[in-house]
Amino acid sequence: MLKKAVQLSILICTFGMYCIGEISLADDLNVVVPSLSNNSVTKPTNYIDNLINQPLKIQISLSRRQLTTYRGNTQIKSYPIAVGRRGWETPTGNFQVLEMLEKPTWINPFTGKAISGGLPENPLGHYWIGFWTDGRNWIGFHGTPNPESVGKAASHGCVRMYDKDIKELFHQVSVGTSVTVVR
Repeated sequence: MLKKAVQLSILICTFGMYCIGEISLADDLNVVVPSLSNNSVTKPTNYIDNLINQPLKIQISLSRRQLTTYRGNTQIKSYPIAVGRRGWETPTGNFQVLEMLEKPTWINPFTGKAISGGLPENPLGHYWIGFWTDGRNWIGFHGTPNPESVGKAASHGCVRMYDKDIKELFHQVSVGTSVTVVR
């Protein structure tokens, strides 16, 4: 029930005008909740409940260099991204999240050298969400130690995100989440 309340609070806050106050549910956990005053909530509760029960979907626009999350047809949030550069293009099509890792190890595709997760020189950052593989190579969402690359075609096919954004996305998706990549 707490998870649903937190999801509801996050969803309501995503719509903007509903974030009114906070309550403390634990010493280190503050959850924003809507006020139920006459003029603050205009959508019926069942609309919000139905929206929360919709699965999260991800759509990537390669041309806009943008990742957008949806619940049903309702846009929740957009994030700037980096995509694959020429010769290493991010694949288009319909996929699903296949793998989720915290502090992923990166293996150089040319040398086979591994860089342990959590190290500053690891190009994957602290979170990995894989959505494509050919059985040997993987493509997914990850952070980057080069934030200036976000907004560009700069990767080997992966979707780079700012560290704060991939962390937020990692805690919203699960294995099986739908991922659509369009030009």
